[in-house]
Amino acid sequence: MFRSRIVVTLRKSILDPQGKAVESAAHTLGFTTVRDLRIGKHIEFSLESSTKEEAERITEEVCKKLLANPVMEDYSYNVEHA
Repeated sequence: MFRSRIVVTLRKSILDPQGKAVESAAHTLGFTTVRDLRIGKHIEFSLESSTKEEAERITEEVCKKLLANPVMEDYSYNVEHA
């Protein structure tokens, strides 16, 4: 059994209005050193696989086909034994 942890974020070239709103709110609350705040998605799932390589391949496919929009988003992931 393996556990995949994925982070999906908008590409740097894509405007992140939600991130800008939260950054502005942070400044209003006195956190004036906060810069370049971006909002993303954190996704976790377990999967049964005989090898870590297979678990990584499956995770990559799930990211490409389901979790991330390749035109607007980037993703990274980590696969570990559960």
